[in-house]
Amino acid sequence: MDKLKRVIKHLWDIIGKEEMRILPGNLAFFLVLSAIPIITLLGLLASMFSISVSTVIEFMTDTFPKEVSDLLVPFISGNGFDVNILTFMTIGFFLASNGPHSIIIASDTVYGIEPDDLLSRRIKSLFLTILLVNLFIFILIVLAFGNNIVATLLNMKILQSLSSDLYHIFVLLKWPVAFILIFFTIKLLYTVAPDKKIPSKYMNRGAIFTTLGWMVITAIYSYYVSHFASYDIFYGGLSNIIIMMMWIYILSYILVIGIAINANTYQAIMEQTKHKEN
Repeated sequence: MDKLKRVIKHLWDIIGKEEMRILPGNLAFFLVLSAIPIITLLGLLASMFSISVSTVIEFMTDTFPKEVSDLLVPFISGNGFDVNILTFMTIGFFLASNGPHSIIIASDTVYGIEPDDLLSRRIKSLFLTILLVNLFIFILIVLAFGNNIVATLLNMKILQSLSSDLYHIFVLLKWPVAFILIFFTIKLLYTVAPDKKIPSKYMNRGAIFTTLGWMVITAIYSYYVSHFASYDIFYGGLSNIIIMMMWIYILSYILVIGIAINANTYQAIMEQTKHKEN
């Protein structure tokens, strides 16, 4: 019991560090910011493959909550790729990388690691940005709105011949597949973030906690969107956006707790190893 109390106290001390308190809000903000250039890129890819922008917009409005689609549609209804779009996307990704850069700084702090030079951390933060954004898009499309997306696709003319059993197969398989993908992606993120090579085996506890936490919170958010979101009541749209922002913030906070769990596990094992050597 005393050992458990010490572990909990040490974990609480790590979470209470200033960097760890600031990180969730910082990460949530830049995660939302990174969605804008990603959505713009998807619109450009759709035009490259001769997919009508109006089709993409119609698909988004049929799939996502009205307030979410209203925010995103303007970023894919432009006039194609040009210098302005390139500049916008470059600046957007660079600014969005500030979130993962904060993860690197926080990881170095809790592990007691001397940070690398700024250029190396910036390059690594860009990689982590791509990794994290792709994971977030997967969660958004598959877990949060996956049922709506599959149902919409099955109702389209080109897919009407497919059996409705496809919907039930998707619902059945999306959670175990999502668990595997999220776990290994988060584990990779936790392993790469510190500016010192720490064996990935010490990242399992935090990765499992974050994966399960993300899936539970996303399931709650998806259920809310499907059953309780109100679009025709005054302030209903505003409340839906606030709920989405709270969802993203909670995901970020769970990610931060996962870092603390890994650091606590690693430091405890290192202390045990030193004690045995002595």
